[in-house]
This record gives sequence, structure tokens and C-alpha cells, in this order.
Amino acid sequence: MAATDSSIQDHDRTCLDTLQLERLEGSFRTWFETSSRREVRLSRERIYLIFLLIRYTGAKLNEVLNLNPYNDFDPTRHIIRFFSGDKGEKATSREVRIPEALSETISALLADPPFREALNQSLAIDPGFVRRKFYERTRAIGLPPRQGGPEMIRKARAVELLLDRMPLPAVQAFLGHSTPTLTSTYISFSEEELQQATRYHVEREFSRKTSACNAFFGKISSIRKGDIQALVEITTVSGMIVQSIITHGSLEKLDLAIGRLVRAEVKAPWVVLARGDQEPRCTAENRFCGRIERIGTGTINSEISLRLEDGTELCAIVGSGSSEPLGLQEGDRVWAIFSCYAVILHVD
Repeated sequence: MAATDSSIQDHDRTCLDTLQLERLEGSFRTWFETSSRREVRLSRERIYLIFLLIRYTGAKLNEVLNLNPYNDFDPTRHIIRFFSGDKGEKATSREVRIPEALSETISALLADPPFREALNQSLAIDPGFVRRKFYERTRAIGLPPRQGGPEMIRKARAVELLLDRMPLPAVQAFLGHSTPTLTSTYISFSEEELQQATRYHVEREFSRKTSACNAFFGKISSIRKGDIQALVEITTVSGMIVQSIITHGSLEKLDLAIGRLVRAEVKAPWVVLARGDQEPRCTAENRFCGRIERIGTGTINSEISLRLEDGTELCAIVGSGSSEPLGLQEGDRVWAIFSCYAVILHVD
């Protein structure tokens, strides 16, 4: 737990946050759109496209520069395909999901005939020139130039996804790490299933429709049927077990079966917190240990955000007076507890 938290926090101190990345993106966009000379505009447009690809895929600079955007970008599936090694040989590749809104932006850029002619099927350009332009744009918004380098933006994207609750193994696969850390020994996730987890998170990142709701993406590992209801166990990508009880009717309606990918959600007000290192003795089936990262205190309610041992962020909403008897503070080790009856299952 401590290693995961400190790693994220250390990167967070040196990497641009989401608001800074948005400002940098706006700086790049204005920079190329306000250019009056055609050849300068096309050159800047290429740099802008390179920035968008690194910013949203977390790819390495050399991976992006080796792209043929007209062959390696699939606007229908919203996929960028990156290759390692020479494409002419038996090169390995990975597919990275991008948000639909970004896919539309890239499609519009590539559809411009002068830009197509200028690219000549390749984004290849001197990497040193790219870095200088990234530093210039970062300096233009009042930030240290090195924080806006391609490598730092890749790191910033990783931290951004982790803070947005994407499981660590899915982030590793997203970035192209060769050995994602899959901690579960009972259930495995295929490359396609990790891509589905990624798709869910990147689209949620843009839509932001699940306020005050905690989501766990995983695969059904067990179903135990009772007379009226069934206990469903979901193993997340990081190996956590989340339990939910649903009726037989819901089980059939959702067509749930072992191996089916699902999203388990629990509303923040249904999460109860308990202090201490020892696991609480209680009837609630779902009990996860974490450390408090933020406490937002309001007049009526307080929002408490904690980081679980696998790096997942969980939110609890309690009455503003409820946290005082516990003496909760940022950095405290706590247990997040919620009943299996509070877990709602969703399928695509």
C-alpha cells in the first residue's frame, strides 16, 4: 500500500496535473491555429497531433514518430496501433483505445488535403525539434519547460489514469509495459478484456457521468444461487474480490455467467469507514483497506477519498459530524466497508 501511494504521490509532484495538461493542450491548439503562413501552420499541426497522441495514449515519442497515421489509426474503433521494431519484420503491436471525441479531432486533422500531403504517410520528424517545441509551449503557460517534455507527459498520463481509478495492470497494459502486474491467481484477463477495461475508463474520463459512485471493473469468478437470490463474486483486474447479491430475475436479465465482464458500482454514501490496522469484524461482505488522501468538509456532508492497496481510489460520503468522533485525517489508514446488497452490477 505505502509503496503504491508514495509512487503516485512522487510522480504527482513532478508531473503536470490534468488542469495543467488541458492548459498545455490549449496552448498547442492556439499556437497552430493562429499561424498565418501555410507551411508554418502545417508544421505546427504535425507537432500538435504528436502532442495529442502522447497526451492521451501515454506512448513513447519514438512510438508516435514511427506511426503512419493513415494506416495505424482506426477511426471506427477509436484505436491507435503502435508497433515495436521494424514493421517489415515480425514486429509486435499493441492497440490503445482513445476517446471518441479525440478520434473525431484526429480524423478532422488527417482529412485536410494539404496536411495529408505534408505528412506523406508519416509523422517522422527530428525528435530534438519536437522536444524543443514541447518545452516552448510549456514555458508559454508559465511552467518549467522540462515538465512538458514528451517523457514527462507520458508519466503524467499514467498518474492521471491511476488517480482516475483505472486499475494498475490496465494502466501498465495501456502504456505498453511488457509484464503487467496481474496479482490474481484465480482468474486471468485477456488482452481484449484489458482493452475493455481501458475503454470504460477513457470514455468515463471524458463523460464524467458517474459522480459520487465507485466503480470496479472485473470478471465474474463465482455465482452461488440461493432460493431467491444469488451471490455473485467479481474479481477485478488487480485481483480484489467484490461481492454482490442480486435476484435470480436480474441474473437472467443481465445474462450473467462465470467469466462475464461486468462493472460493479457502489454509491459513495453506502461506504462506511472504520479506523485501524485490523480488519473489522462485521457482517458487511466487502471490506477493503486503504489510506485517506483527501477530506472535503461541507456544511452537511463530507467527502472522503481513500486509496486502496491496489491503487484504486474509493470515495465515501458521510455526515460532516460523523468523521469527527473517528478523528479522521489525511494519511490515516482506514477500512472501507459496504454490504453486498449495496453493489449494483452493470453489463455493456
